[in-house]
Amino acid sequence: MKKSLIVVTALACLFAAEISAEQTSVLVSNLKAGKKQTIVAYGTSLTEKGAWVGELQKKLNELFPGQATVLNKGGQGMYSKWGVDNLEERVIKNKPDAVLIEFAINDVVARFNCSVPQAKENLEFMIKRILEQNPKCDIILMTTTPGDFGRKKVSEYYDMYRAAAKSHKFQLVDMYPQWVELQKSDRAAYSSFVPDLVHPSEAGCKFVVLPAILKTLGIPANN
Repeated sequence: MKKSLIVVTALACLFAAEISAEQTSVLVSNLKAGKKQTIVAYGTSLTEKGAWVGELQKKLNELFPGQATVLNKGGQGMYSKWGVDNLEERVIKNKPDAVLIEFAINDVVARFNCSVPQAKENLEFMIKRILEQNPKCDIILMTTTPGDFGRKKVSEYYDMYRAAAKSHKFQLVDMYPQWVELQKSDRAAYSSFVPDLVHPSEAGCKFVVLPAILKTLGIPANN
């Protein structure tokens, strides 16, 4: 236990040192202007069960007291077709000012039979509908972990997210390369952060996921 704590602490320092703020997002610009913002986190169990959602709420509360509401609308074991089917109830009706989307980790799962083109169609549908509701909505796409052995082609789905972000000029929280690098360089540390090979642990959310989101939003890691 003591050794694991030392590893986690060391990695936390490493990741913090690597992260500097990117260009300020529309979301953060609005918060700095004193505007109240509703943020919807929409995705798989990595969102629904992810400690990062609550941590993001706490961080925004610290920086912008009373201005940000983060809603967790993820679905355990779900993929982008579920995202399309539940978009109105889980996202649109909340009139979000910002939406974080991650479904690629499950789109690759064989039982869903969701090809990269189909996953792209689903993602584009969600994007279009969200922007119909609010053309100024800040849509942020996310890549996540490499996943388990049944998700060998997940990088192809993440490439599609990168292309979509570039095409729409959206921000992208691209954690996949960071996770792969950690997986190669320190397997024990990776296992402590992603114990089931798919879902980041509380420590993984705190020291990898949250800092990556803050960086993308344009919030310095030392705030």
